[in-house]
Amino acid sequence: MITIKDVARHAGVSVSTVSYVLSGKRPISTATSQRVRRSIDELGFHPNAGARALASSRTNVLALVVPLRTDLNVPVIMQFVSSIVASAREHNHDVLLLTKESGADEVHRVIASARADAVVVMDVEAHDPRVPALRELDVPVVLVGVPADPSGLNCVDLDFATSGARTVAHLADLGHSSIGVVGSPPAVYDRETGYAARFLSGVTKAARKHDVTVHIEPCAPTYTALSACLDSMLNHGITGLVVHNEAVLADVVLELQRRNKRVPEDVSVIALCPDTIAATQPVPLTSVAIPVDEVGAIAVEMLIRGLAGEQSTEVRLLAPQLTDRGSTAPLRTPRSRRA
Repeated sequence: MITIKDVARHAGVSVSTVSYVLSGKRPISTATSQRVRRSIDELGFHPNAGARALASSRTNVLALVVPLRTDLNVPVIMQFVSSIVASAREHNHDVLLLTKESGADEVHRVIASARADAVVVMDVEAHDPRVPALRELDVPVVLVGVPADPSGLNCVDLDFATSGARTVAHLADLGHSSIGVVGSPPAVYDRETGYAARFLSGVTKAARKHDVTVHIEPCAPTYTALSACLDSMLNHGITGLVVHNEAVLADVVLELQRRNKRVPEDVSVIALCPDTIAATQPVPLTSVAIPVDEVGAIAVEMLIRGLAGEQSTEVRLLAPQLTDRGSTAPLRTPRSRRA
């Protein structure tokens, strides 16, 4: 059976271009349109009129693509999901959750069957293999995250590079010159997940600017990994600690205390996480907030504008907000330590 993909390949155009020629939703040049129609005739492609009619109607459903990998912190992911669902309901839309790792194929199937009007995609990698297929969709798409090449895409996220720089600058301004970073799980970096790489780029750039040393340790979401991480950093003499790993965050302060390190008297700790997590730790933590509610609301608003016919694209990075909860303090001098 000849499909629209076969037509696109034969004509040397994208699937979305074939779709536009058939639907007339967007202007296509005469030459391109004629080439597509020649391919349709030569291949004997017969679009399903019923499917086209169904696809032209609205389902008031948004598809949310979020692969539930073992290295992701599910509670934080679910905060994003909750925010997107709540924002969608404000616009009279429901949300269809897609959790398979083969996200692009699943999205194409959902859109082709007219089960959703638009798509939100999370867990975006720098060179995300889903992006080319997402660009071909004839529906609005928003990424929560930013790939290396965001051209033609709507993206929204925290400015992770500036956030990383902000955590280091905060500790450096307090006099800390040896800083440890409890990073995301190794698999997150192996996949080149965008937010993790951007955060570390900000950390290293700020370290050079403030002439401080940073010791970065990717950390698996286990007690054993965290323990080894802290041992390595304390052996390097760190006095400031940045935590970008919500899965081990609850144990950081407890593990420091087990090593007779008080927070913030002996080690200052700052985290990157949602405010609700930072504020409820054994010691409330100074943090740069991951603004899950704002990101979710903006993602849905972008989709709604797309459904209304607005074609402009943008990459919106939210400025980091730091809240001091008392877990960071000025570095004490050797004399004050003895006192």
